[in-house]
Amino acid sequence: MIPRIPDTDCKEKVTVHKTLFFKKSIMPLPPLTKPVPKPEIIKSICVFCGANESVDSSYFEQADALGNLMVKKGYNLIYGGGQVGLMGAVAKAVVEGGGKAKGIVPVPLYRSGSNQFTETVIVPDMHTRKRIMSEESDAFIALPGGFGTMEELLEVITWSQLNVHSKPIILLNTNNYYDLFTQWINHCTDEKFISGNNKSIFVVCNSVDEVEDALNNYEPPTSRYGLDWTDKSTDRSHLI
Repeated sequence: MIPRIPDTDCKEKVTVHKTLFFKKSIMPLPPLTKPVPKPEIIKSICVFCGANESVDSSYFEQADALGNLMVKKGYNLIYGGGQVGLMGAVAKAVVEGGGKAKGIVPVPLYRSGSNQFTETVIVPDMHTRKRIMSEESDAFIALPGGFGTMEELLEVITWSQLNVHSKPIILLNTNNYYDLFTQWINHCTDEKFISGNNKSIFVVCNSVDEVEDALNNYEPPTSRYGLDWTDKSTDRSHLI
């Protein structure tokens, strides 16, 4: 049974409760003092992109060009598996050029008959898929895509902001596809929903020709948050 607060004390107690809640809720996230190290060498790149076959041919041309660049520079491809859409186009370019590609495929998609032609890792669910794709990659490149691409992209951006990783994140802006996205990010920054210079967590490239320099010169912003993810203990006595 919830104890009843006397009417005479109710207003004062509620006021105190609100004050304590307010003070606790505005506690800022710690500043970045020990950033997770940026990969010294980029060996594998995770590519996010769409799987729709009906998009304009110019998107496929840039996907093919990216795959060729990865082979030329010796980058391994980590991707969501399959051979359709831009996902398939990048992977085919890598494999046909003699490069290495690995697809990370959840069980339901694999069972649905998705055709795999690269090394394939089958995982139980989408969360595991994204975790493994991130763990096995030294950088991320997002080509145009739909819901899945944006969800994957925003997650790795968020992880960088929280100091889970410091890996390069590149947006390949074919046909100005990501212009509206970057406008929205700028609007979020103007309205104080994104802090500091965190809008610079990702870099926009308008063509494949710009990707190599963007990868080599990437510097994650120092305005990210200084959270420490190395201690996995959930013992509450050590959390405060």
